Amino acid sequence: MPENLRLTLACSSSDRTRPIIDGRVGVAGVALTVLPGEPEDIFRRALRDRAFDVTELSMGSHIVTTARGDAPYIGIPVFPSRSFRHAAIYVRTDRGIRTAKDLAGKRIGLPEYQQTAALWVRGALREYYGVDTRGIAWRTGGMEETGLGERVALKLPPEMDVKPIGPMETLNGLLASGDLDAVVGPRPPSCFLGRSAPVDRLYPDFRTEEEAYHRATGFFPIMHCVALRKELAAAHPWLPLELFRAFAGARAMAVADLTMVNVLRASLPWIAAEAQKQIDFMGGDPWPYGFRRNRDEIAAMIRFALADGLAAKEIAPEELFHPSVLDAIA
Repeated sequence: MPENLRLTLACSSSDRTRPIIDGRVGVAGVALTVLPGEPEDIFRRALRDRAFDVTELSMGSHIVTTARGDAPYIGIPVFPSRSFRHAAIYVRTDRGIRTAKDLAGKRIGLPEYQQTAALWVRGALREYYGVDTRGIAWRTGGMEETGLGERVALKLPPEMDVKPIGPMETLNGLLASGDLDAVVGPRPPSCFLGRSAPVDRLYPDFRTEEEAYHRATGFFPIMHCVALRKELAAAHPWLPLELFRAFAGARAMAVADLTMVNVLRASLPWIAAEAQKQIDFMGGDPWPYGFRRNRDEIAAMIRFALADGLAAKEIAPEELFHPSVLDAIA
């Protein structure tokens, strides 16, 4: 193993990545230049410009590019972002939308069709709630900013009703005006936050709905993975496993901090009790890393992408990750 291979790492800041960002956890044999940022900007720069050596990456986009054979990165089975997305569905309250089935045939906005949050919502609508997602008119664009499009170009089947909104329009504006019946997005629209339009979450009590979904499927939806430029993985075959070990160590530190009660590590009074409740509910480890433990969930995401017209062909979950880390355990 060489000394101090110099690499850039782009990732969002969370308790699971902060030990790497601040240097408490290092990658053996690597001198990292860490570039913290927001996921939307990181993903665009990584996929359009290949701007980073190691990057947090949208799983939806990683599936799209891998299935069509032009992926610039190979995945590491580290999942720094996971999130239930029932809370991300915002609907007009004057359209008679009371359940997921009422979304059938509606006009629904998305920041990007390939966005992983949208992938999971469409998958749940189709497989869990029985909604024909191909009968929905999907409209893509920025939630609050104009002129935003897909981070990588998509070629969808002609029968899919997926179109961008106008160059001077936003999803929030169209939802507020009533030109959209609903939007799906990881960030809430401002017309919901400001209560300036008849808009609410489809599931105001989203935690109950998300817990029911987890009990039924076993999934805690994966949003992002960590990925390495393919040429670096080929040149340094030891590197994927060292990255896995570093990120797994950082996550272990974060999970341990949740249970500390001598000094609370986060500004929530009952965080230790709440953490234990979630650990018990989710089977002992709410943030599993490693390929084998997550294979069924990753296979579901590929299935969703095929049904959505995003994946050009069926791929095995193993194809998304470097072979040296398929059996790594954290």
